[in-house]
Amino acid sequence: MQPPGPPPAYAPTNGDFTFVSSADAQDLSGSIASPDVKLNLGGDFIKESTATTFLRQRGYGWLLEVEDDDPEDNKPLLEELDIDLKDIYYKIRCVLMPMPSLGFNRQVVRDNPDFWGPLAVVLFFSMISLYGQFRVVSWIITIWIFGSLTIFLLARVLGGEVAYGQVLGVIGYSLLPLIVIAPILLVVGSFEVVSTLIKLFGVFWAAYSAASLLVGEEFKTKKPLLIYPIFLLYIYFLSLYTGV
Repeated sequence: MQPPGPPPAYAPTNGDFTFVSSADAQDLSGSIASPDVKLNLGGDFIKESTATTFLRQRGYGWLLEVEDDDPEDNKPLLEELDIDLKDIYYKIRCVLMPMPSLGFNRQVVRDNPDFWGPLAVVLFFSMISLYGQFRVVSWIITIWIFGSLTIFLLARVLGGEVAYGQVLGVIGYSLLPLIVIAPILLVVGSFEVVSTLIKLFGVFWAAYSAASLLVGEEFKTKKPLLIYPIFLLYIYFLSLYTGV
């Protein structure tokens, strides 16, 4: 009777596994190494380069990080500067057509003040007032700033609830009637009587637009004390334009 031999090795039916006997298992050795992989946001695995792996192992992986674009950095220039062209256009119409019967919400010029609209109006008025005297530009801006400050201080003394930014915006926008009459004065400048009437009309137009916004019911009987300096301020603006 022959002694029993070693148990036979069973070959697998598929090609994925190999069964060996315990006697042959002593001669097997090896290791399992996991590949260097990187998980991206899409769930796909991509193999990292040697340089990338080296940097991550040395603690310099932060050099490989990519920041997402901040949507705040992609705003249009007008939005960055807080310039609303539709709002400025509406305020211009409110100043040029101050009659309440036209249905404009004129209080938006005072209650929602801005800086760029009045500044553009003042600069435009300065440009048409040049006539070769370049010092007028800086002088008109100075009168706008300090004249508005004077009106603001007087309004506060009289008990008005108004901010300096509101006065600055209203005084600046109300220069528009003087800009409107400027080309007319160029045409009728040789007719002294007509020219004087147009100048008075422009000053009254500008002063009424500003006073109707700044002089509220809180002034009661003190309205002339604020309307009069506003009227004088626009007379001075017109004198800078005409050179008289």
